[in-house]
Amino acid sequence: MLSPSWGVVSPASAEEIRESVRAAGVVGAGGAGFPTHVKLQAQVEIFLINAAECEPMLKVDQQLMPQQAERLVRGVLYGMRATGATQGIIALKEKYHAAIDALAPILPPQIRLHILPDVYPAGDEVITIWLATGRRVPPAALPTSVGVVVNNVQTVLNIARAVEQHYPVTRRTLTINGAVRQPLTVTVPLGISLREVLALAGGATVDDPGFINGGPMMGGLIASLDTPVTKTTGGLLVLPKSHPLIARRMQDDKTVLTIARTVCEHCRLCTDLCPRHIIGHELSPHLLVRAVNYQNVATPSTLLSALTCSECNVCESVACPVGISPMRVNRLLKAELRASGARYEGPLREADEMARYRLIPVKRLITKLGLNDWYQDAPLKALDVEPSQVVLPLRQHIGATAVPSVKQGERVTRGQCIADVPQGALGVPLHASIDGVISSVTDHAITVVRG
Repeated sequence: MLSPSWGVVSPASAEEIRESVRAAGVVGAGGAGFPTHVKLQAQVEIFLINAAECEPMLKVDQQLMPQQAERLVRGVLYGMRATGATQGIIALKEKYHAAIDALAPILPPQIRLHILPDVYPAGDEVITIWLATGRRVPPAALPTSVGVVVNNVQTVLNIARAVEQHYPVTRRTLTINGAVRQPLTVTVPLGISLREVLALAGGATVDDPGFINGGPMMGGLIASLDTPVTKTTGGLLVLPKSHPLIARRMQDDKTVLTIARTVCEHCRLCTDLCPRHIIGHELSPHLLVRAVNYQNVATPSTLLSALTCSECNVCESVACPVGISPMRVNRLLKAELRASGARYEGPLREADEMARYRLIPVKRLITKLGLNDWYQDAPLKALDVEPSQVVLPLRQHIGATAVPSVKQGERVTRGQCIADVPQGALGVPLHASIDGVISSVTDHAITVVRG
């Protein structure tokens, strides 16, 4: 009997799949890095691949899919087996023609493609679930509450490698884009510095650059290019330091709150365009900004709704006409609420009948963000990247910090486990990303020097 076109699938059991994924150190590659083996413990109906990659400038998943289509399909099948899902969905945008052409002919009957519109934030997992399945995740609830588990493309590829090859996560594919000489997407060893990553793209083309880790909407300001690449590094975006996307991120919290107190026009555009609000969540950014201005008008429920903000940044970068950042206000409120142990509980309301029309077309978003001059293709290139050393943070995921299992002066090989979390703790092991010698072990990181 001939094998299917996507290859031979390992007979590993659900438990064996989860253990292989844990041992390989697989975490969510598209977000905060939740340990994937824990996600695979859920029993659901749908295993959903979020392949939207809706952040402008990032070009990773859309290029990995056609290149590794067969492995992606096998990864989905392993995820379905581990979670008991009867349906797999790969949700991707219509403009990803090469990925669609590569995947469509090889899909087994239990996996389908769902074509997403080219809008932001189609990659927010709650929005992806709604667009691909029609199901709405209640506020503060997990996707499992509606029978869905969500993973992104790199995570699923890592699942397949873990199950089939027992191959640990030692590499990360990321895009370098913006004000660089040679925009590209490349796979690099974990622990390489962002300075070395920038050099792969020929360096910056502006005299006073600023740097964002990830995309222009949700990415964070990079304080130092000595920062190492981790399992969750989204990309390296380079822009002039004078660009509004950099300037806004450089504002301190006091400035953000002062602007919110003095210039809000109470127009509620931030709420009308809030993706979570329009699908029925209580979250209303304009009310949270008002609460900062007039503390006696906010109800406890309103304040707690800040905990449901996904920080997609539509309110700041698209909606607000006067430069307020409701997202930063929400983030400050979330920090206070979480420190006090507060939790949000609220009903799922009716969705806005205009919800599908209030998502942001990406072409319009690029213009709104002032990125037309910097929006470029970043082709996937196979480069032999061999850094002289790597710095591997012991905490690259949600959960406990890994505990080193090696000492200074010890020789290690790529893929060797060098740290792990305590038994029963939430987390995954960490592996050497190059062959070399341990030059430093601290409470925060392990440094490996090639040699």
